[in-house]
Amino acid sequence: MSDERRDGDQRVGAPLPVDSSRRTEIDKQRVPMAARPYRLLALVKQDAVVRVQKEPDDTVMTWPHLLTIEFLAAVAMSIFLLLLGLFINAPLEELANPNVTPAVAKAPWYFLGLQELLAYFHPTVAGALTPIGVLVGSALIPYLDRRNVHSTRPSDRKLEVTLFSILWALGLAVTFIGIFFRGPGYSFILPWSNGFFFSL
Repeated sequence: MSDERRDGDQRVGAPLPVDSSRRTEIDKQRVPMAARPYRLLALVKQDAVVRVQKEPDDTVMTWPHLLTIEFLAAVAMSIFLLLLGLFINAPLEELANPNVTPAVAKAPWYFLGLQELLAYFHPTVAGALTPIGVLVGSALIPYLDRRNVHSTRPSDRKLEVTLFSILWALGLAVTFIGIFFRGPGYSFILPWSNGFFFSL
């Protein structure tokens, strides 16, 4: 049972009907709240609307654009190395003779830096502590300065770039000395005077 009282045919509390002859423009524009699908919150001027122009998208998908190029480059390099091995003989020396020690005993070029360090330091320092220190130090470089961890600009990571550059330069220097400035008996030589003692 409804709790609204009725007085004849007119509901108590309901708005009185407006005479159609006395309706104004405002009355004509009134719409019941239940029939409004939206509500006006504010008026925004045209100048206040910020228009964001979408820049042209120049990115491409990894597949098939990038992977196709990389696959073709790998195939071309494989064919080149295969032809190189078929038509050019490898610079191999004679069979190893345990009774004859070669005049120049050098490690491969990628280990010459460590061999050069062995000429200056104790084997424990040059062969174990230094490589471990370089590897661990390189891994810890990003954690030394946490101010700009999300930046990819080298100018924002000066400490890390400087430390890595120093380690890289030192490693390159000892390798360069081992390649060009070491001769028979791993003695120090001048390549422009004594010759070049290095082979891959």
